[in-house]
Amino acid sequence: MPAPEFVLKLREKIGHDPLWIPAVRGVVFNDDGHVLLGQRSDNGRWALISGMLEPGEHPAPGLVREIFEETAVVAETERMVSVGVVGPVTFPNGDVCDFLDIVFRCRHVSGEARVNDDESLAVGWFPLEGLPDIRPGDLECIRRALLPEDAVHYEPGGTP
Repeated sequence: MPAPEFVLKLREKIGHDPLWIPAVRGVVFNDDGHVLLGQRSDNGRWALISGMLEPGEHPAPGLVREIFEETAVVAETERMVSVGVVGPVTFPNGDVCDFLDIVFRCRHVSGEARVNDDESLAVGWFPLEGLPDIRPGDLECIRRALLPEDAVHYEPGGTP
């Protein structure tokens, strides 16, 4: 899965040094209460749909764009679920990134889930009681998306 053009240009200047990237992740539910997952082409693992925001892009529309680009599903964000940090992540080529992770609960509006780009090997809807093996962070996002609407989680971080 290729890095966005803006990241490649930054990497030309900073090499493998740590890079701060705003990213979004979606917990997308359909009318049956199933959650949308994609099997990532980079590591073969099932995961929530996620992606990097383009410079100046707002998080909710950016996530809707990512969901459509990866799965052909049109979704609508309902609410923010959590804000946190993922990383540092060191990629096989030595690049290091920390991701500002903004998670939204979303609902399916239209479209049949299918692989729509080269970032996924497969996509599909899964019942909560029949999820494939996914990372604990994605499970936690799903758990938080099921909480009452006023329960937004954030990681307070260190002292100033």
